[in-house]
Parts: sequence; structure tokens; C-alpha cells
Amino acid sequence: MKFGICINEGPYTHQASDTAYQFTKAALEKGHEIFRVFFYHDGVNNGTRLTTPPQDERHIVNRWTELAEKHSLDLVVCVAAAQRRGIVDADEQKRQGKDANNLAPGFRISGLGQLIEAGIQSDRLVVFGD
Repeated sequence: MKFGICINEGPYTHQASDTAYQFTKAALEKGHEIFRVFFYHDGVNNGTRLTTPPQDERHIVNRWTELAEKHSLDLVVCVAAAQRRGIVDADEQKRQGKDANNLAPGFRISGLGQLIEAGIQSDRLVVFGD
């Protein structure tokens, strides 16, 4: 089965990100395909490379980066939601005149069309968080 995943909650404020990660990992281990993981609303906070949890805690952003690298996942952060929350890639940094960027490795910024496409191309679109 081909899944699209949508995550609407931040990495340390709600269980949604952890649950989505575990679901995605388990689906891949069972041989399913993940068409795309789309981060929306506060879920875009899963894509900032500036997250620095204590050493004895899980590092959710790094987990997503590592899973994406291992399985060639398409991790997409909603551009409008990201901009509202101060998350920019190198292109947006330049375009917006910012002095830095903070998008984590393995993630990319794009629009809502990527979520719509995931819903169309996948057998199931699974949403985590409100």
C-alpha cells in the first residue's frame, strides 16, 4: 500500500510527531511505500535544524532526517506555515533578506499542492494531529 503522511503538530508539544514517525518506520519495514510526508501547521517545527533536545531525550528532527536518508523519503514542509514560524531554507533566506536559514537536512519547503498530490497519488492519506 502507498501512504501519504500529514503531520500537523510540533515535535515536542504533541504525540502526533512521534506516532507519525513510528507509523512511517513500521510501514516501511513491512514493505509499504511512503509517497510523501507533509508537515503542516505547527508540524513544520519538525523541520528545523536548530532543535537541540537534551542528550538523554529522543531527537525527533534527526529521526526524520535519518529515516528520509535511509528510505529516500520526500519530507515537505509547508512554505506558508514555515514562514509564519520562522523556518526558512537557503532560497527563502535570500528571498526574504534573512541572515540565516534553519531547515534540517532531508526536508524541503513547498506549497499545499504537495499535500493535495500526496492525497491523490496515495492509497491512504494518514493525518497525525488536529
